[in-house]
Amino acid sequence: MVEGWGEDGLRALRGALHAQDGVALLAALRRGPVREVLQLAGDGVAGVAAQGLPGAAETAALFLRALQERGFRGDEELADRLRAATGDAEIPLLRPLAVDLEMLAMLLEGDPTESGGRIDLSTGECRPACTDELGPGPEDEEDGDPDDPERWLYAPALGSRAGYRDMELFIEEVADAALADRLRIALGGRGAFRRFKDVLAGDERSWSRYQRFRDERQRGRSRAWLAEEGYRPHITFFVELSSGPYPSGPV
Repeated sequence: MVEGWGEDGLRALRGALHAQDGVALLAALRRGPVREVLQLAGDGVAGVAAQGLPGAAETAALFLRALQERGFRGDEELADRLRAATGDAEIPLLRPLAVDLEMLAMLLEGDPTESGGRIDLSTGECRPACTDELGPGPEDEEDGDPDDPERWLYAPALGSRAGYRDMELFIEEVADAALADRLRIALGGRGAFRRFKDVLAGDERSWSRYQRFRDERQRGRSRAWLAEEGYRPHITFFVELSSGPYPSGPV
């Protein structure tokens, strides 16, 4: 039974995604529980499933079961993507956008007084609001009107409430009762984020698990927000699919 992800396994998984290597991706996914990396690897699994790579359909089915059991925000949108990739559903009528979900989460979940920003609809680049406040640069003439809705998608900063909820939910998954109690105490009052991290800093395995848990939930929220805006993240490798009324493009 796979107990958890080690650093080597995560490095192999991220490396396979970065290298656009479907065979390596499927191999890497055997090194840890898929429940902890569904949002991280789900788009890649959809790609290899659509391509028909050996073993990909089985992996996609495993991801679908895990997504349905887990039920984080954004998991249903990813499940729809996987169903479409395996031919079990229509491709969602969402426009593909090459956006990094982790970068988008940084825009969406920052301090409302300091964060937020916009996404370049032609490249998927996430641009924090603070870069606009620095004034025009040499690239601005090429960027055009920052308020052009055909070029830019505004991403509001929604604050830290969702991140606080992540910590509460993570505590429910902590098997060590004493550690769970310390974490609950840490959440009381101002400075909860810092105290929570300080408690976990003494337990490397639990800290790593929390980081994966938090990152998965953040990616899922970014995916769900994109869907609400009419977009879906896409990867630029594996296979191309037609997408209803939109031009054919990457998965």
